[in-house]
Amino acid sequence: MPETISNSLSRLALQKFKKNFWGVLSFSFIAFCALIAVFAYVLAPDDSKNANQMHLSIHSKPPGFSVKMLTIPSSAKIVDQSIFDKLFFGKNNTATEIPIERYILLDNAVKISPYSEGEITEVSKEINFDQFPGNLTSNDIEQTYIQDRTFLLGTDKYGRDLLSRMLIGIRISFSIGFVAVLISLILGISLGAIAGFFGGKIDAMIMWLINVTWSIPTLLLVIAITLALGKGFWQVFIAVGLTMWVDVARVVRGQVLGVKQMQYVTAARALGYNNFRIITKHILPNSLAPVIIISAANFAAAILIESGLSFLGIGAQPPTPSWGAMIKDHYSYIILGKAYLAIIPGLGIMSLVMAFMLMGNALRDALDVKR
Repeated sequence: MPETISNSLSRLALQKFKKNFWGVLSFSFIAFCALIAVFAYVLAPDDSKNANQMHLSIHSKPPGFSVKMLTIPSSAKIVDQSIFDKLFFGKNNTATEIPIERYILLDNAVKISPYSEGEITEVSKEINFDQFPGNLTSNDIEQTYIQDRTFLLGTDKYGRDLLSRMLIGIRISFSIGFVAVLISLILGISLGAIAGFFGGKIDAMIMWLINVTWSIPTLLLVIAITLALGKGFWQVFIAVGLTMWVDVARVVRGQVLGVKQMQYVTAARALGYNNFRIITKHILPNSLAPVIIISAANFAAAILIESGLSFLGIGAQPPTPSWGAMIKDHYSYIILGKAYLAIIPGLGIMSLVMAFMLMGNALRDALDVKR
């Protein structure tokens, strides 16, 4: 009977969620961002590792900036990469890219004038065809190694493609949210279910641990754990996850305290089922609706915490692209007339967090049994 009721409520909740415009819109946006995160290096104009191809002569350019780019292949041997490696980690690009204003093709060399913003013209220099692989003609050089490059979102202060950094940076936000929520669910559901089901001293001990963790400011606790584990990519994930389990544990404990009094739980005990089966098969499946809602909120909170840590310099470390670190690098440009360098990653954080909050609100309405 409880399983039948649960399935019926699940179908009703799904129908209600589909009728919620903002819920469907936010879910679609999150799914779209997830696809971008998976195929970031395929979509990014700069598919080198971490989109870290620097061009200092064209730093801090506005969106839509275009320039001619001369690519000089490296003479060093490049290790062959698998398709999987290129897709998820980028290409081992060691080529040299030179932004140029003009060029002249000679018989055995190309004469270029490097880009100089029209203020100070650098001395023209010649690059022999010997630096390019194979026996190439001037037409081959022009068609293969000289291209017009457009930076749709402009360039950052190091001359890197801002669009590529934004696309790859979304992986950090999704990864931190997914791993942090996963850790918080494992710890929170386990401890909350144990505290609510057994009660007594076990409940008092777990609640004491929850209250102690709750009393410490989240950001301060994350900073302390990060400093203890060291700066890095995975350390931030673990630190954020270890600070978000208390919300889940309190909610699960409250749900278990109510559900364990139901008649079907009493019937399961009378049939001789052990405690583990009663908790996992009968209590938790009927207690997780609020956990789903709080997980969406925790996902948004994890993104904000990671952005804050990266802004403080103890999150994802350079050259790994992170939206919070991008704001840190460019917030001073707001008063220099180039506010878009900080606004663009800020809008990315805001839109993703808002999408998760709207989806959480839609789930709350859909999973409200009373309604």
